[in-house]
Amino acid sequence: MQVNLPVLAHYSYILVSGKEALIVDPDRDVRFYLDYASRNGLAIKGVYLTHSHADFVAGHLEIAKAAECPIYQSASSGAAYKINPMKEGSSFKIGTALVRVLETPGHTPDGTCGLVFGGEADKAGKVLFTGDTLFVGSVGRPDLLEGRMTAATLASMGFDTWTKKLSKLDDSILVLPAHGAGSLCGANLSDSPKSTIGAERTSNPYFTMKGRSEFIAAVLRDLPEAPQYFKHNAAMNRQGPPLFDWAASLPPEANAEQGLMDTSRFYIVDIRDAPVYAAEHIPASVNIGVRGRFETWVGSMVPWAAQESGRLVLLGGKAELQEALRRLHRIGYAAGVLTLDAWKRSGLPTKKVEFIKPADLYAQMKAGTGPIIVDVRLPNEWMGLRIGDVVNLPLTHLSQLSAKLDPTQPVVAVCNSAYRSSMAIGILEAKGFQKATSLDGGSEAWIGAGLPVYGAEATKAAAVPEPARREIRLADRMSVDELRRTAKDLPGTFELVDIRPAEQFNDYHIPGSRNVDIAEVLNNAAFLAGAGPLILVDRDGSLAMQVAGIISQKTKRTIKALHGGLDAYWKDGGWSETETWKSIPAPMAPARTVPPKAEPPKSPKKKSAGC
Repeated sequence: MQVNLPVLAHYSYILVSGKEALIVDPDRDVRFYLDYASRNGLAIKGVYLTHSHADFVAGHLEIAKAAECPIYQSASSGAAYKINPMKEGSSFKIGTALVRVLETPGHTPDGTCGLVFGGEADKAGKVLFTGDTLFVGSVGRPDLLEGRMTAATLASMGFDTWTKKLSKLDDSILVLPAHGAGSLCGANLSDSPKSTIGAERTSNPYFTMKGRSEFIAAVLRDLPEAPQYFKHNAAMNRQGPPLFDWAASLPPEANAEQGLMDTSRFYIVDIRDAPVYAAEHIPASVNIGVRGRFETWVGSMVPWAAQESGRLVLLGGKAELQEALRRLHRIGYAAGVLTLDAWKRSGLPTKKVEFIKPADLYAQMKAGTGPIIVDVRLPNEWMGLRIGDVVNLPLTHLSQLSAKLDPTQPVVAVCNSAYRSSMAIGILEAKGFQKATSLDGGSEAWIGAGLPVYGAEATKAAAVPEPARREIRLADRMSVDELRRTAKDLPGTFELVDIRPAEQFNDYHIPGSRNVDIAEVLNNAAFLAGAGPLILVDRDGSLAMQVAGIISQKTKRTIKALHGGLDAYWKDGGWSETETWKSIPAPMAPARTVPPKAEPPKSPKKKSAGC
């Protein structure tokens, strides 16, 4: 059984043979595995860790304690807890099934795969648990060891792992990886939950490389920036994460005192929605809304030392705080809690920010009285479409890069939907900016108001004082409900293209979509042909509408943009469990519920993962 934890794009497994079970690469919330075994009368006979995970805290110790079972792990893992050490050829039995361990370095030096044999008569093997060694359409990134071993050295090991070991296995063997699309443990992961050795042999782009050097170069290209918490989770997993009480209630509120505003000592994360934060918040608190990709942003933005020393405080309503704490424990973060009411009762200051309306900002820009506009998106997003003469300071580096700006001057932060730009307000406030705000509704609202934009083809030249701006006609919009109905009633009759940067597509995307660069969509005549509609998707619908508008002027083909983009898709809950897309995989949406969802592997439509 494959257990999918979508918020971390993590697959774990329950291998059942007879009345015995093996848990493979479990996440920290172990209740599901224990409850499943109890409901089905299974005895958990072991936990198998394919390697030392970096992107989440594993639940191996908790399962081992609850089930009184051994932990099977590489002898070279450096584990500080008791394990049954595995080497090349080591094996153990679960019921009548035999698990034989293969040493497969590449992602990490201690990487292993578990080849499962159905019984004594099975000579080739049936299933391969590949961990982060081999993904569907990709391989594990080799750059997470930070000086202990070079990325090129590990990538070279990965080349040997495939050419000398995994490629020798039977084509029919089922490949079950530890991650799918949405994971930052590799690049260009497919959203298919399973594959076979034969399929990877022919379709995995990394295995088409002619030699070692070409393979190494390909593996090192296009890797998304790894959140800073990865190295700490890896160390935590090797040491043995402390046991956690998932049934615990909220801790007592932190003392509301002036010292919490000292950003050199404390980090306050306001988990409420952006408009609520803007109306009133603690000065210099950073707004990371719990309804966004909360874990990823906290793990990227909040220094590990802040939570480690008890200096991370979450502010929100009690229900929001309960959810946020549970979700953060999956990446090893702990935090204190505080409500705004308690803060105000102590007579401490709050701050209000007025988001600026698109029309007002545009009027100021035309009059020459506009503020400094900081686009906090990734460079690829900024180059793709922007609202004017703006400076690009990506959010993950804004704290350092803000030194380029004058904190006495007004600053407006911009992103697609105001989620990231709202986060930027607190970061700038912590750096002494007193007049920092956000564009209300982001660039989507700007475009919706009919205001001019720059595209990649109209990048400002330094010698031109006032580049020409042009209006782009908006194409038809398709709602999430309409897309759902079309997928259900007319599967396979439309083309779904995601135009976000590759690193964002890798983070998460709608199943069945493919990632194409904006320039490719605009300039490749192939997109002008086709009998069915072309549906474009981006984060919030803004870029997609503009690109769709341009294309629609060149073709009679039906061109649409998903209204609200991925934001609307996830807010609408994705597709319900009772709905099935023919030939399209199940969604890998960021989950809002605490327990992971178990689902049997489906057989989705094969797509080229690319590199």
